[in-house]
Amino acid sequence: MKTRLLEIEDLSVHFHTPEGVARAVDGVGFHLDAGETVGLVGESGCGKSVTSLSILGLVSAPPGRIESGEIKFAGQNLLDLDAEGLRKIRGNQISMIFQEPMTSLNPVLPIGRQVAEPLMLHRRLGKNDALKEAARWLDHVKIPAAEKRLDSYPHELSGGMRQRVMIAMAMVCGPKLLIADEPTTALDVTIQAQILSLMIRLKQELDMALLLITHDLGVVAQMAARVVVMYAGQIVEKASVADIFDRPFHPYTRGLLKSMPRIGTQQIGPKKRLNEIPGIVPVLTQIITGCKFADRCPHAFETCRKSQPQLVTIGTGHRARCWLHDYPERRTNDI
Repeated sequence: MKTRLLEIEDLSVHFHTPEGVARAVDGVGFHLDAGETVGLVGESGCGKSVTSLSILGLVSAPPGRIESGEIKFAGQNLLDLDAEGLRKIRGNQISMIFQEPMTSLNPVLPIGRQVAEPLMLHRRLGKNDALKEAARWLDHVKIPAAEKRLDSYPHELSGGMRQRVMIAMAMVCGPKLLIADEPTTALDVTIQAQILSLMIRLKQELDMALLLITHDLGVVAQMAARVVVMYAGQIVEKASVADIFDRPFHPYTRGLLKSMPRIGTQQIGPKKRLNEIPGIVPVLTQIITGCKFADRCPHAFETCRKSQPQLVTIGTGHRARCWLHDYPERRTNDI
């Protein structure tokens, strides 16, 4: 039986702004087992990154505030810890690869110092020993001439090399859980493939769990065992990767899948357009009484606009937030 490593229950994170209260995360709950990879997907602004920052206690307060819920890591509720308790876990047992390495790395410190810092903080290594271990990890993530690169600054490296430095920094203490927030954003497809291959190898070597945050369903198909789909701060569907790709239920999930280009179909060509989901994600300060996807959903009917659906069981390990579960006659194969 797999060990439950991370369990998020009824998490709500609000940002108090002059325009009103933005409900960035609204009652989110999912789990991650030891050694498992879970993909957290959805459009920009759906709450993926705020959820991940909440795990590490990195939500800026003010204006952000965790209003309710629990975040249990190895049975301990992280929301009960003080700042010092979180610092002992952050970068040690839980690490994160942030979305943009150029802005996440300190531009005025050499990369060797930045990779070595978690070792000095959590493993109590001296500076020289920590730099030697940093060089070993830079070599491990396939940065050429690793020892010579210790004194390099972030601006002297390519995007792919900076992302490898971020991975080395996150992995150096051997975390039990790695959160990867859009780890291949702004990288060309060749570098993307290299970074993903590297992450798969390191995950297997360290036997760690991976929470992969992305909008790229192709990456999810390659790496994840289960998928959690978010929209406007809520989970709208969660299932195994096979169910999400073969038997998607929620219209939003189906829309995301149909918007992916597919090689070998008539969808690709000089005069062809990708399928798209009409409309935009609703403003998070807006209070919506019904389904948050109703204004963009081709299946929406009166009940959708009046009452908010709950997550219901579709199949084994498969849940979705949609009124079509109660009105199957309204469901079609088109979106």
